[in-house]
Amino acid sequence: MENQEYIVKTIIHAGNKIINFVPGTKVVFHFKTTKCDPEKTVIDDSKVMGNPMELVLGKKFKLEIWEVIVQKMALNEVALFRVDKSLVTAYPFVSKTLREVGKPQSEKRSHHCCGVTLQNEGIGYDDLNELIKYPQDLEFTIELVKVILPHEYEKESWQMTEDEKLKSIPDIREKGNTLFRNKNYESACNMYAKGIGILEQLMLAEKPNEEEWLALNRLKIPLLLNYAQCKLIQKEYYAVIEHCTTVLKHDPNNVKALYRRGKAYMGAWDEERAIQDLTRAAELDSTLQNTVEKELQAFSAAIKEKNQIEKKKLSKLFQ
Repeated sequence: MENQEYIVKTIIHAGNKIINFVPGTKVVFHFKTTKCDPEKTVIDDSKVMGNPMELVLGKKFKLEIWEVIVQKMALNEVALFRVDKSLVTAYPFVSKTLREVGKPQSEKRSHHCCGVTLQNEGIGYDDLNELIKYPQDLEFTIELVKVILPHEYEKESWQMTEDEKLKSIPDIREKGNTLFRNKNYESACNMYAKGIGILEQLMLAEKPNEEEWLALNRLKIPLLLNYAQCKLIQKEYYAVIEHCTTVLKHDPNNVKALYRRGKAYMGAWDEERAIQDLTRAAELDSTLQNTVEKELQAFSAAIKEKNQIEKKKLSKLFQ
């Protein structure tokens, strides 16, 4: 693949740092794709699109040649690569995806996976349809603007192995706790949700209620409870009820889940369920007894006041 007959490189502007690329390295680069015709017809330009391209090496990107050529570059180098048509057959499909990033579904053009339909109708862009029908060499002008080695950035979950995902959970939980302590509840919520999502991915690979699945679920419960506490502070009561109910399905006597769900029921003006959950929490943890009694008294008074206000409003309607 790296034979000079297939890839020809011309340096336009020399770089200033040689990089030792390893799998997992994140590379960020601008690109301009042109035909090799006399007019040098531009197909795509990332600077016009508005965002540079970002790749993680070794993750089998659909256009493999980009992974190959960026590793031939130094940081901040600008280079022109002429690439044989046999190595860029995937380009029209990659181009379509990049052109439609962030667009609503209604603005995306048709994409058929059926070979006959694809040949007849194409992928929605005339210039890309022409490339599919008449493959040709392409030129890529690449500007390598940023290189981040694997240890220098936090991996997305899709980049991690199952073992890496599992090992990331304590760190994610601690980051969420730090954000919570700093009263950055929205970011803490997002961090806890990230951990919950990773664990749920891992749980899909296990049989429900078997030991491996139960072990993952035990890790998920504290994250669910922390997430619920954030939502309680943000007064998103139905989210609290949902996540605490998930905990209570597997741990019916979880005091934190009962207490937080009870508080959420209060916020949702569900008196019966609020009394039920908070009373049960106080039964399981006697230290909550005084707190729960005071909260239920205040809640009862608030309900009476609310009912009186509503009665007055109704009475005015019928005067």
